[in-house]
Amino acid sequence: MHLLVDISAHGLGHLAQTAPVLNALASMLPSLRLTVRSALPRERLQRRIAADFEHLEEARDFGFVMHNAVDIDLTASAQRYREFHADWPQRVAVEAAWLRQHRIDALLSNVAYLPLAAAAETGIPAAGLCSLNWADLFAHYFGAEPEAARIHAQILAAYNAATGFLRVTPGLPMANLRRRHELAPIARIGQRDRACVARLLGFDESERLILLAMGGMEFRLPVQDWPRLPGLTWLVPADWRLEREDVRVFETADLDFSDLLASVDAVITKPGYGTFVEAACCGIPILYLQRDDWPETRHFAAWLAIHARTRMLTRERLLAGDFIDALEALWQAPAPSLPLANGASEAARWLVRELGLA
Repeated sequence: MHLLVDISAHGLGHLAQTAPVLNALASMLPSLRLTVRSALPRERLQRRIAADFEHLEEARDFGFVMHNAVDIDLTASAQRYREFHADWPQRVAVEAAWLRQHRIDALLSNVAYLPLAAAAETGIPAAGLCSLNWADLFAHYFGAEPEAARIHAQILAAYNAATGFLRVTPGLPMANLRRRHELAPIARIGQRDRACVARLLGFDESERLILLAMGGMEFRLPVQDWPRLPGLTWLVPADWRLEREDVRVFETADLDFSDLLASVDAVITKPGYGTFVEAACCGIPILYLQRDDWPETRHFAAWLAIHARTRMLTRERLLAGDFIDALEALWQAPAPSLPLANGASEAARWLVRELGLA
């Protein structure tokens, strides 16, 4: 059985949702042949996907054209959608031929819709998996644009042509997806080990660790302008190229990101599935950037209000480093019960049953 898995490169949340499902499938079906098609580099995929897989470094969706991790280039994105759907039937036919040529038996997409439309045309069982879908997001940002109704109808029809769509909690409601199946949260739960992290990154284990993780897209924070605070260390990406005594780069081959996240005292991030859910499941306090225009934000916020210690920051406060009082408040707040993340095993069982993977 040959399973093709499309993983969007529009941020890292798509990989964070999909990888635990693939790992669960590999445990259930050791002989399953797995091909992962994603514009993410293989090295990034291998950090999350434990199963053996063939990698095709290609993309079948683009999501949005981004200025940075949180700001969408709406003009360029609208033009990309118009181009993508200019001859939609022909695009679907080409993709269907690709699926036949590569002898794909079943398909899982997070969350490109073109492969789902092509799978329906070829009779291949297929499923979507995500906390969002591009139909809802397209309608939110471009519903009033010329040709929007036609484009939205084609996107929605592609999702509804699938065998099913696995909606991951928390996420958009997706009321328009007729074959929606609800899943529990999906998260890779890291192991907390402060001594190991301190040794690998070179700091005093007693210090407060604040992880700055903006979801795999460019959004550099001006840490160099923030005040130095005794007993506090910032963990930042290497490409920020910061040189301060209270700053450490967190990327190292010997340190898994999920283990790092589980070992810090707080994370500062943007609204996004992977970091939000993994931090909540580990009891890590979360400060997140205000992003009112992103449709998922209010659904994430409602879930976090129940399951995590969290506060929102305006962009002005975040860029100014004016949030230490918010961190102190989170550290003093009582911790809620940790949420259960059973979604990966639920998804794997559903896929085996409904796509006939066994």
